[in-house]
Amino acid sequence: MRKRTAPLLPLLLAALLAQQQTTPAQQTQQTTPAPQPAAQQPQATPGQEDADNDDEVVRITTNLVQVDAVVTDRDGKQVTNLSAEDFEVVENGSARQITNFSYVRIGKPLSAPAEAPARRDRDAKGAPPVPPARLRPEQVRRTFALVLDDLSMTAESTYYARRAVKKYIDEQIEPGDMVAVIRTSASIGALQQFTNDRQQLYRAVERIRWSPRRGGAATALERTLESSNPASVPGGVDDMRSQDKDYDEYRQERFTVGTMGSLQFVVRGLREMPGRKAVILFSDGFPLRDSKGDATRYTTALERLIDLANRSSVVFYGIDARGLQPIGPFASDNTAGSPAGTGLPGGIPTHQMGSLLSARSGQLFATQEGLIRLSEATGGVARINHNNLGRGIQRALDDMSGYYLIGYRPDESAFDPQTGRVRFNSLKVNVKGHPELTVRSRTGYIGHPESESQPRPQTREGQLMAALISPFGAAGVNVRLTSFFINAPGGGPVVRSMLLIDPRTLTFERQPDGQQATKLDIVAVTYGEDGRIVDQMNRVETIRVPEGSLELFKKEGMVYDLNVPVRRPGAYQLRIAVRDTASERTGSASQYVEVPDLSKKRLALSGIVVASPAPQAAAQVVPAALTEQEAAPATRRFRRGALLDYGFVIYNAKADKATGRPQLTIQARLFREGQPVYEGQPQPFDAAQQTGLARIEAAGRLQLGAALEPGEYVLQLVVTDALAGKSNAVTTQWIDFELVN
Repeated sequence: MRKRTAPLLPLLLAALLAQQQTTPAQQTQQTTPAPQPAAQQPQATPGQEDADNDDEVVRITTNLVQVDAVVTDRDGKQVTNLSAEDFEVVENGSARQITNFSYVRIGKPLSAPAEAPARRDRDAKGAPPVPPARLRPEQVRRTFALVLDDLSMTAESTYYARRAVKKYIDEQIEPGDMVAVIRTSASIGALQQFTNDRQQLYRAVERIRWSPRRGGAATALERTLESSNPASVPGGVDDMRSQDKDYDEYRQERFTVGTMGSLQFVVRGLREMPGRKAVILFSDGFPLRDSKGDATRYTTALERLIDLANRSSVVFYGIDARGLQPIGPFASDNTAGSPAGTGLPGGIPTHQMGSLLSARSGQLFATQEGLIRLSEATGGVARINHNNLGRGIQRALDDMSGYYLIGYRPDESAFDPQTGRVRFNSLKVNVKGHPELTVRSRTGYIGHPESESQPRPQTREGQLMAALISPFGAAGVNVRLTSFFINAPGGGPVVRSMLLIDPRTLTFERQPDGQQATKLDIVAVTYGEDGRIVDQMNRVETIRVPEGSLELFKKEGMVYDLNVPVRRPGAYQLRIAVRDTASERTGSASQYVEVPDLSKKRLALSGIVVASPAPQAAAQVVPAALTEQEAAPATRRFRRGALLDYGFVIYNAKADKATGRPQLTIQARLFREGQPVYEGQPQPFDAAQQTGLARIEAAGRLQLGAALEPGEYVLQLVVTDALAGKSNAVTTQWIDFELVN
């Protein structure tokens, strides 16, 4: 990776534009997008009180305990018209006076996209998908982590959980939803993939595969031994059965601890996200006690997770992915047993069937205890013994439509900062005089001192890690990341990234030689599709600016280049964190890049590079605030009325057998907040003077209308190959940019 200062114009874009300007048959495309019609502007939702995402939901301090609560009637519908006088808060058996009270209704934000990204539709398979609108933190209204505990689920449970999650993505995502689909067996990089992009969520679901190397499935030997009568098998198999069960106990403990660890990491990532968050956990359950009846280890890990979730405003909704489980005799049970005491070979003795069924039901109920405890303690609800897993998701969605915030002053005994003694404080919220109503809230909290319950990372490594995993990116140092895929001739596929660092958010110190210097810690990690680290970089950089050049340097900005060769196609995630060592402020950014499989000879596009053309001498008067940093590919920031140049590469175009040339069209589409503001006509592309069809360079120019509103926009390019098969005739690529006054 190397650093350089703006202005920045990649050689690819410059070469493409130069080629088009010198080739009459390939004149650059100039179009003027129309302003967004008033009917498409996002409208406020009447009768709804917007949630303030800057406010904390759950607060636990020595002066104030504030919790969230959901009240439902007998039909499961929310009751939203209650007052503070209707509630009673009981802490450690004693009623407390309510000091803070409000109802938060989750409505659509004023500036959120009017519609969620388009769902995958089989009937519109050839239609280009609508690119997702990037959500800003203030636009997020609901946050869901759909966690599939593939460390415990059987193949059957995995199938039904996948089906329920796919249905949710198809039908139930709404504007302002931030969602992640997570496997508990995934590596660290896969645990922070929150997005509103349906296509990315589909890919996450498709990566969920059951593996016999994980938990949730008996071995063939286990099945053979469990279906055998001890009296009818050769000697020594009982010892083998004991060893196998010992291994199963070790495996179950390992999976339970692994599941808890993954869930804790997910909750920590959710902690920084605004508002009330939900974790919908699909699992085959986990017990609260080990095989010896000891609950210490399991419950300790579970209670730590519950406390972390409560302080992070996270609600768990456990769903037993096994559905309704029979506990009676199975068809596979060999019930042709010999009479009691005869010792003759046979199946399960008749007098032992009761014990078998009792053990079977006991095991089922034991594994459901963990899901119930985790859900109820965090204010959620567990869905067990139901085959319709989608109803469990719907319950979480209904709960997230609104909630009460109830605050009170805790008793002095709840916290003991003098001795450091920590105690658990039970909590119960009731609605007085309405036995038909059900209140779900958090069932307690641990009285940690505030400084202990919300630790701030103090070390360099801790600060960088916190910035690296932040869902929206740390904002102490302003950074912007641009990553895209390109298949370099002779070099193979590469994910190229450009990181713009705003020097105005850095601390510069004057050096003895008159130069201004700043010292930065920079960490960059690239994760593969499975969440494993593909490439990483950790270094300390000292930036020196010549005397008298600091102001110009701050205007132009500083850009880092990072090229990561990739060995296989798939989705890649790049995360970069920057730390100013003097102030200890951090900044971070992340981006996903899809690398196509070019070996399949299917039509594909590289990433898109955008920039404004180099200004002509005395062509226009440029305001002092407008620097070339704003027009560079690393910033993707443009003025209204400006020209936007774009460049990209087309791979694997088909050739006409008669002429040897492709038949391609390129269409430019512009979106704001998920809504189209401009849709150009498909333009024929002339590939004359280009050698080879495996890699065709293309470029164009877009006139940004002066009437366009400032904000975030998405440029989508749709390329159609008339000679390709119907299933491979259309491909798209998109890039977001910002329009400023």
